[in-house]
Amino acid sequence: MKARKKPVVVEVLLATTDNRGEIRTFVGDDGLVFDPASDTYYIKTLEGNMKISVGDYIIKGVNGEFYPCKPDIFEKTYEIIKE
Repeated sequence: MKARKKPVVVEVLLATTDNRGEIRTFVGDDGLVFDPASDTYYIKTLEGNMKISVGDYIIKGVNGEFYPCKPDIFEKTYEIIKE
């Protein structure tokens, strides 16, 4: 059996070294977690906290959930829509 992923438009934000405020606004105040011991940011996802790295895309899913996606996977799965 084979299946094709349905085309769905999602909101995304590219994580950079200087847009943490924009990320916090995108995922909500409770959605971004900072661990000072490791100087690492995490996003709260349905599967638990997931590390965000510079260059990751943060995706807002169809049910309002958030998760990070590595650039190589993102480029194979999504295309940016020009607005």
